[in-house]
Amino acid sequence: MTVIAIDERICTGCQECTKICPNLAIEGLPHQPQKINEDKCVMCGQCVQKCKSYVSMAEHGFSAYQEVHAARGLPGTVTEPLFAAHNITHIMEVKNALADPNAYTLVQSAPAVRAAIAEDFGAPFGLVSAAKLAAALRKLGFDKVFDTNYAADVTIMEEGSELIHRVKNNGVLPMFTSCCPAWIRYLEMNYPDLRKHLSTCKSPQQMGGALFKTYGADLLKVPAKKIYSVSIMPCTAKQYESSRPEMNDSGERDVDVVLTTRELVWLIKDAGIDFLSLPDEQFDLPMGDYSGAAEIFGVTGGVMEAALRTGYELITGEKIPAIDISAVRGIDGFRKADIAVGDLTIKVGIVTGLKNVKPVMELLAAGKLDLHFVEVMTCPVGCVTGGGQPKLIDETCFESAFRQRISATYNHDKELPIRKSHENPSVQSLYKDYLKNPLGALSHKLLHTTYCGDKKSAH
Repeated sequence: MTVIAIDERICTGCQECTKICPNLAIEGLPHQPQKINEDKCVMCGQCVQKCKSYVSMAEHGFSAYQEVHAARGLPGTVTEPLFAAHNITHIMEVKNALADPNAYTLVQSAPAVRAAIAEDFGAPFGLVSAAKLAAALRKLGFDKVFDTNYAADVTIMEEGSELIHRVKNNGVLPMFTSCCPAWIRYLEMNYPDLRKHLSTCKSPQQMGGALFKTYGADLLKVPAKKIYSVSIMPCTAKQYESSRPEMNDSGERDVDVVLTTRELVWLIKDAGIDFLSLPDEQFDLPMGDYSGAAEIFGVTGGVMEAALRTGYELITGEKIPAIDISAVRGIDGFRKADIAVGDLTIKVGIVTGLKNVKPVMELLAAGKLDLHFVEVMTCPVGCVTGGGQPKLIDETCFESAFRQRISATYNHDKELPIRKSHENPSVQSLYKDYLKNPLGALSHKLLHTTYCGDKKSAH
């Protein structure tokens, strides 16, 4: 499946994309059009964020611009410069579904989306716009507006339980997070023999997709076949993930289509919606209910911290003494921490940016990685800097933008009344009424997977 492309008519061969590519998938000579080797591409979209070659109406004329515009299937309201490196858009598929009276449309939105989307409507960096995001999605015509954060809380219930099971039963350690599809693809390509170290948990997007078409379909009294499930993600690799053959445990394709944050912005503008003037609205319950732990999934170290908040209390049966776990926060390439959990010491590692994972994997292959749990995020400081986020043209503002997105995410976590995944009442109801137990039979069927490891599955 092609997710990322470089338009050779536009590419000037500046090679900014080659410098950022974590798996050396972009090939070509300097000052010549570059090409993507799809057998090596992890589809993270960082090349899309860094690309500097573009076509615009102002500099290249209407006909040159319109040719590229039409080829990409963009809405007519898109007038911004079009860059050589881009992700394949699925906007028209979503517009058609929203216009189809026979489709029941559900949408979920990842935590990192709300930390950045307002930037493309003129807001300053660091504005979390969850309530306006929910309102915009509803105004677009989605029948139900759910939240990937709900599924992130479910992910912690499953992943935390899996880690505890591995630690207590001499399972394969360290266990690596499995939320990031670009990281999983990298592992499959470069270290296939080490796949046993991956958590078997699906990503929150895919857990959400499976639950929406089973548990959700039952609650809504809508046949799963009628449900058209859309994800709004900061990540270009999520479209690839949703198309994997492993992701159909609901009996259908669990997530039908993925739009990036940028594509949602285009869709909102195309509908003539004034995003910043929208009244605040909430996500639909129960699958729009979330904790602060789910919110911090969007920043590096966030999945680790969320898991530790819940893991501590599941292991000890006591309240965690300090809910903010600063030892796992930060944006350095690879950091380690020892976390006291009752009588246990949990040794954790956090990899920020896929370019920093190779030395970690070499230690693992050599049997020298003495850790219990490792988080890996492909993008520079986590999902808030994903390949599908608003494109920052001025590189001098990168650091400021990244830090403010991170700060806003942690602030939103602190504002929420519930900050631990296992205390989310809607998640508690999910287990009580439907799943029964983390790692139970139904949980394993819907929420866990074993990756096939076949690169051809991506094409």
